[in-house]
Order: sequence, then structure tokens, then C-alpha cells
Amino acid sequence: MGCRVTALTPLENLWLTETVRLREEHAGPLEDLEANRLARSAGGDLPTRIQNRALWLAERDGLTSALLHWLQGARLALIVLAVLAIVSGTGLAFAALGDGQVPVNVFWALGSLLGLNLILLLSWSLGLLFAGEHGASLGRLWLWLSEKLARDAKAAQLAPALLLLLQRKKLNRWAVGVLVNGLWLLALLSALAILLMLMATRRYGFVWETTILSGETFVVVTQTLGALPALLGFSVPTVEMIRASGDAALNIESARQAWAAWLVGVLLVYGVLPRLTLALFCLWRWKSGRCALHLDLNLPGYTQLRERLMPSSERLGVNDPAPEQLQVAQDGTSALDSDGALLVAIELDDQHPWPPKLPKTVKDAGILDSRESRQKLLEQMTRFPPARLAIACDPRRSPDRGSLALIAELARNATATRIWLLQAPPGQALDAERLGDWHVALQQLELPFADCAPMNWLETGHD
Repeated sequence: MGCRVTALTPLENLWLTETVRLREEHAGPLEDLEANRLARSAGGDLPTRIQNRALWLAERDGLTSALLHWLQGARLALIVLAVLAIVSGTGLAFAALGDGQVPVNVFWALGSLLGLNLILLLSWSLGLLFAGEHGASLGRLWLWLSEKLARDAKAAQLAPALLLLLQRKKLNRWAVGVLVNGLWLLALLSALAILLMLMATRRYGFVWETTILSGETFVVVTQTLGALPALLGFSVPTVEMIRASGDAALNIESARQAWAAWLVGVLLVYGVLPRLTLALFCLWRWKSGRCALHLDLNLPGYTQLRERLMPSSERLGVNDPAPEQLQVAQDGTSALDSDGALLVAIELDDQHPWPPKLPKTVKDAGILDSRESRQKLLEQMTRFPPARLAIACDPRRSPDRGSLALIAELARNATATRIWLLQAPPGQALDAERLGDWHVALQQLELPFADCAPMNWLETGHD
């Protein structure tokens, strides 16, 4: 088992690290001896070691696959929201122009196309300025859909961890801004496309109507709204056209084209371009802020890891000495090099004399009967994994979870591993049922085993 560092982005690495911290904060510390040891052996500063530890735990406990499922759900949710945006934009265009049987009230059409968009844009802008970490409805809907579409129970811890991570640099607002403005941009582009298609295939007449306002008011409003589109080349109805359209739709080609261009220009300038500008601005702030994300080492969950991942002796530049039987003076290298062979025993009693007679090329790692001895051996094996490892076990003991976990961990740090199930001492017999339990457990670990000493294999690599 290893960390999938290369398959994940820096943000995803931080995300998983925060998820593991949150999980330990709510459910208690995880079993992390091997993760800590591998993180120490990989080196680096404290944040790097914390990330390596968390990524190993995430891979072991299925959080990495849960993250991938969540991301798939997030993409599906985004596709669903994008389709809804396109459909909504299409509906806005049809609602604005109708079927062409009656003249189009230009200001009702404009209100249909831009009214809700401008209200929500103002609401989002005020929330961004005054509320700070506001919760946009579209953002909450997207997170909810992502979680539902992920279909992974472990993915439930990912969304809170992501929110906590982003809040430290106030990136929530920009992530939500990209989503909200991007979806509205898609809706308005859809409305613009349908608007152009309808105008190209149907003949529309345009009017304006009022009961309490004067005609001059509509002249001023029309010219004011058309000033910016005119800079981009969109035509604006003349004063005469505007006044005449208050009585009935002008049956003049130039008037219809002028009103159509004015409506399209206003939608583009006051609807599409602001959303496009805001979406790009939020995307820029999101990308620049994302690069500045880092772990908050002052959090209790991380401060507790400092001594375990970066011991005081290591910070002072002193490494713990390796066990004596694992050291050789030849060429200044360790016996646990990549082409060496190693024999180790797990929790043997005095009835089994140890060590047996070994070939000169095979090193004895002794008997692992304490947490300290296990950790020292594993630390050494992490630095110098043996090519061949034989593990001697007493089958009179039950294959408990701790012993099997240790065997599996030792095997992961060797190129090839074999289990030696020792014979019972003279005058004693092995329990057949317990021996069968050992066979089943080792088969589940996919480790070869035998009841005879694998000395020839240790020495030569062949049976």
C-alpha cells in the first residue's frame, strides 16, 4: 500500500489531509504506526510529512477512492446545473419574444431577460461585500447534488473538510462566484442564442406602452440604455422611431431591425458581459488563492503529530541507531540492502532456541517481542528493504489481528516474503484447528508458508 501522491493535485492532497484531521477529531486517533514510520522515512518538512501520513491513511481507509467518487458526483452535478441553466435561458428568450403573433413590448421583454439576473447579481454582490462568507443557493445546491451523486458513504466527510480548508483563505466566495456567474453566463448566452434564432426566423414588431409615464421618459431610457451597446456597433432606434412605437408596432424594416439590435445589445452589454467579467475575475482570485493554500499547523490535530513525525532527536540532526544485529561494517553499508536476506521471529518463547544456524549471507533480526523492537526493525527495513524475508511464527499461538498486521507490514517492506511455521517443541503437539487458522489467515494475506526452515531460499533465492 502506498500514497497516490502523483495522481492527486496539490489541492486534493490538502483536501484529503484536512479530511483525515477532521475524521480523527470526531472519531478519535487512527491506527497510524505504519503511516508515521513511512512519513518519517520519506523525509521533508513537517507539512510534507503530515500530508504523506494523511495520504497513506486515506488510501488505506478508502478516503482516496471516496474523493474520486465525490469528484465524479461533482462533475455530474455541474452538468445537471449547466443543463438547467441552458433550459432556463431558452425559456427566458421564448418568454421575452413570444410566438410573434402580437407585438413585443420591448421593456417587458427586457425585464424578462434581465430582471431576475440583475436582482440576483445585486444580491450576490452585496453578499460578497458585506456578508463575506455567504452561502449562495446555487453553491449549496451543487454541494448537495455532488454528495448525492457520489453514492459513497465516506464521501460525506469530504465536503465539510473542503469548506474548512477554503475558508482559511476566504476562497469559498470565489469558488461560489465562479459557479454562480458561470451558470448565469451560460443561461444568458443560451437566451442570446435563442433570441437571435427567433429574430432570424420570425417577424417581430416592437412597441412600448405606459399609463402614467410620459413618452419622453421612454425616449430617455431607451437612448440611455443603448449608449453603451452603440459603442460596440449596435444600432439604437431614433427619437422618431421610439415615439412612433408607443402607438403601434412600426411596419418598417429599419425600425424592426433597430429595436431588435437594441434589445440584443442591451442583453449583451448589461447581462452577458458583466457575468463574463465577474466569472473571469472570480476564477483569477480562485486560482491565485488556491496556490497560497497550506496546512494550519496551529490546529490541535496537527500540533499533536509534530513529535511523532519529526522527533526532537531528528530535528537536532541525530538519528536513532539501528539494532546491532542489523549492522555490518562491510563497505559501510547496512545488511538490509536490496539484495540481502533476513530472518526474523515473532514472539517466540524459551522453548524455541534462537537464532538457528544461518548461512553467512542471511542476517538475523532477532525476536520481535516489544513495540520498540518492531519499530526499530521497520524503520531499518524502510530504509533498506531486504530482497528476501523469512518470518518465523509459533503456530501454537492464535493468529491474532496484531500479529497478522505486523506480518503484513513486514512483508510490504521486502521484495519477497515467506512464513516459517515452526514445529512444536519435543513432547508437544500442534493444535490442528489452530494450525488451520494460520493457514487460512496467511492465504488471505497471499503469503507463502511452510513448516520447514527456508534456509536454502534465503541464501540463494531458490527452493
